[in-house]
Amino acid sequence: MTDNTSLHRAFFALHHGLPRQGPGSDDTTRRLLSLVGALPERPRVLDLGCGPGRSALLLAAEAGAEVTAVDLHEPFLDELRAAAEARGLAGSITAVNADMGELPHPDGSFDLVWAESSAYGIGFDTALRSWRRLLAPGGALVLTECEWTSAEPSATARAFWERHYTLRTGEENVRAATGAGYSVLGVHPQPESDWEEYYGPLAARADAADPGAPGMAEALAATREELAMRREHGAEYGYTGYVLRPVDSWPTRPETSADVPAVRAVNAAAFGTEAEADLVDALRTDPEAWLPGLSYVAEAPDGSVAAHALITRCRVGGAPALALAPVATLPEHQGSGAGSAVVHAVLDAARARGERIVLVLGHPSYYPRFGFKPASGYGIRPGFEVPDEAMMALALHGSDDSAQLPRGTITYPATFGV
Repeated sequence: MTDNTSLHRAFFALHHGLPRQGPGSDDTTRRLLSLVGALPERPRVLDLGCGPGRSALLLAAEAGAEVTAVDLHEPFLDELRAAAEARGLAGSITAVNADMGELPHPDGSFDLVWAESSAYGIGFDTALRSWRRLLAPGGALVLTECEWTSAEPSATARAFWERHYTLRTGEENVRAATGAGYSVLGVHPQPESDWEEYYGPLAARADAADPGAPGMAEALAATREELAMRREHGAEYGYTGYVLRPVDSWPTRPETSADVPAVRAVNAAAFGTEAEADLVDALRTDPEAWLPGLSYVAEAPDGSVAAHALITRCRVGGAPALALAPVATLPEHQGSGAGSAVVHAVLDAARARGERIVLVLGHPSYYPRFGFKPASGYGIRPGFEVPDEAMMALALHGSDDSAQLPRGTITYPATFGV
């Protein structure tokens, strides 16, 4: 049996000098950065679990960022310092040996907290909770997480990951993010090439390693098992990047069967009529319209339902789309942020499902805050007369996806009566 010190040294001997310490690419870093949106001219970035600093170098060079790069392994930080010096970025990157779970930085210190392939070190949920305080107003958290991409992972893949890290689905991770008080600005499933960029050099290093070195035989066995798992079961799991921004502190979650009476009461009180409440109840029984997991509530401090937002299936030109309706907030909670929180949450859940577009017929001074624009700009129109500015659409994956959106006339479920 190899002692832990020898195994630890052998593991890092395999990894020293590799360009990456987890699946990723410069293209993925740029894509995630683009999803953040506008940043200050010289953003303050905290790169956690930075390894040799590939992301830190790009953020400093291309975003003009002042990067604090944190890792517990000093040799990785030395690699980063040397690379920063060689690229003329030494004044933009500060390498710090620290534990990402016990960070010394004051609250509100950073415009961007970044963690590619590293949040697993403390766990996704812990990262969401503990790193939020570090963000300045308007700041964003960017992290990547390994998750199931198959609805039914094989027993072999499950057994492997149960020994290493608990994987969840993308929908479960979005639910965790929104439940922790974040809005999901963007989701980026990482391509297979990101794995190749990490595993290619690692496999070559393993082939060249001396199995007789202390701890190396065990380190090589674990590495080759990991490589074989990806080769044979890679379609079942993958890394996804999440771009998150804290929102007002209204907890949100999918409705449960126990919430049905409260959801009805919220809709009736918000609209002053039973019509919208009846519509929600009817949609719940319509299998062509109802999408489990896309009826969301916001909770008041006492745990009661303060607001509700519903997304159901509709069609545009015969292609699947989504309709946001109704959105309701109890009168005593209107203007408090509860409605915005529940709309953000249900849109995030739709985004995580891989849906492309959501339509809403609503007030043109309210819904643009969520990214909605006139649907006519996408070549989408309702089958009835409404002011152009009131019929809006949201491309869930940003303007880069607009060419893939359906065009034509909106068809609502018969339950809507339009």
